[in-house]
Amino acid sequence: MARAPLLQLSDVALRFGGHTVFENLSLTIQPGDRIALVGRNGSGKSTLMKLLAGLVLPDSGNRVLGAGTTVAYMEQDPDLSGHETLGDFAAARLHPGEEWRVAAAAEGLKFDPLTPVASASGGERRRAALARLLAEGAELMLLDEPTNHLDIEAITWLDAQLEGTASAFVLISHDRAFLRDLTRATLWLDRGEVRRQERGFAGFEEWREAVWAAEDEARHKLDRKIKAEGRWAVEGISARRKRNQGRLRALQAMRAERAAQIRRQGTAAMALDAGPQSGRKVIEARGISKRFGERVVLRPFDLRVMRGDRIAFVGPNGAGKTTLIRMLTGDLAPDTGTVTHGTSLEIAVFDQTRSALDEAATPWATLTGDAALAVSGSADQVMVRGQPRHVVGYLKDFLFDESQARAPIASLSGGEKARLLLAQIMARPSNLLVLDEPTNDLDIETLDLLQDLLGEYDGTVLLVSHDRDFIDRVADTTVAMEGDGRAVVYAGGWSDYRAQRGEDAPVEAAPVRTTAASPAAPAKAPGAGLTFTEKHRLGALPDEIARLEAEIAKLTDYLAAPDLYTTAPAKFAKATEALAERQAALMAAEDEWLRLAEKAEA
Repeated sequence: MARAPLLQLSDVALRFGGHTVFENLSLTIQPGDRIALVGRNGSGKSTLMKLLAGLVLPDSGNRVLGAGTTVAYMEQDPDLSGHETLGDFAAARLHPGEEWRVAAAAEGLKFDPLTPVASASGGERRRAALARLLAEGAELMLLDEPTNHLDIEAITWLDAQLEGTASAFVLISHDRAFLRDLTRATLWLDRGEVRRQERGFAGFEEWREAVWAAEDEARHKLDRKIKAEGRWAVEGISARRKRNQGRLRALQAMRAERAAQIRRQGTAAMALDAGPQSGRKVIEARGISKRFGERVVLRPFDLRVMRGDRIAFVGPNGAGKTTLIRMLTGDLAPDTGTVTHGTSLEIAVFDQTRSALDEAATPWATLTGDAALAVSGSADQVMVRGQPRHVVGYLKDFLFDESQARAPIASLSGGEKARLLLAQIMARPSNLLVLDEPTNDLDIETLDLLQDLLGEYDGTVLLVSHDRDFIDRVADTTVAMEGDGRAVVYAGGWSDYRAQRGEDAPVEAAPVRTTAASPAAPAKAPGAGLTFTEKHRLGALPDEIARLEAEIAKLTDYLAAPDLYTTAPAKFAKATEALAERQAALMAAEDEWLRLAEKAEA
């Protein structure tokens, strides 16, 4: 016997001011549903969650909650007022004797329930809100970015809890691995319309591209029909004016349909400039260590960073990742050892705490008041990679509108603050990027663009992240903070690090390089003539070559369209330029692979 739906929205419309957020929105959540809710920042995902939770009332339409259904909602900025401790807040809705549920969740999420609300950090407040939701055990759980501010260990624990629950849930997250693991259906919120697919997030990007391709084809056909009918209207109507009024009305209807079509929101127009090339050796750390009082943060550690390296730093919150990076960049002195920088370093830092942003200032003032970006004598221009730009035009590249340019930063969402900080650091030429938790609050499309930019960036990247998928896509080396002050270097990204340790393997399992003194050199293995970085590069080149070949094939097919040059000359020129760039990059990659392969065999 079919079970009744947990919750239904029928023909819902919601407007804020003159802006329509949703219209004719209908969806149903069934028992056992595991749904990913995806969409661009600002598309209305959190608003839809509040509609589902009953915290926002629609202007029209109906929200129907199944009889006896309980709903729990975790919002991005929970209100803990009226509670003394995090534990008090998390247990507020539990029956007496069920407080153990909060204690169990607090252990997995790694926060102290006795922490006073007044002194709790934003991350601790969010973890308490997540513990509250899990402890309540509602039939429908609504989770808005639950992985923000969680380390990988806590994310893995949460993954297991949700995997084992009998409750239905709707999940907003930027963490691809988390979404792939847990979801069986996808709600895509795009331009006020909600589409549903009965596949988890793993199939989302293929689905999205198919929808967009169908839209482009339909729009292209409509444009051609309007053009043909418009020509007829000018040239052929005079002799048949009365007889063809119906055809004219049809033309007007087509033009109205075309005008009403909502264009897809563009991605942020972010760009990176590597600036002057740094020396081949970027950072040399020898025997560096750090302790704060009795706590050992880092035992003696060696690391060499070469130009072009992409190094990820992973480990639990509080393990010392940020402290290690601050020592490597010269922002913090080590207790022992030395850090030597190469020549011509220009460092840009993305700080996870957003401390570079003044909440009372505006995006306009933040950019024009930055001494490194200010244009002399101008209050509305910024220097962007050596070229003056109007501040509003530059902010639009990062999806801000003109009204937001003069609004206080405190009014911006977490994703908007992250984009503003990216706008600030990307305006400056740099050859060493330090990214401390850049993925928090960014939507998936912006993460895709950031990943592509880092792949093309001609400088060096130091990355702290708990996003396993992002680490896999970006990093060629991983430094793991493995407890008790030990830092260990592994080849590759997150999946490579896990594979080298082995599932459930002890921490001491064979790393590529450790902080201990090296033993006597063994007999040379194949490839022993390569440096550490060259070995990584040789292993990565086949995938890079395959990617370039696929992109060349795609661009070649695109340029083969017979009417492309006449209908879209700008796109034709851009695609031709991109094809030439990728062909040159393929030739260079093949030459590099051949050189390294010959060196490995020598």
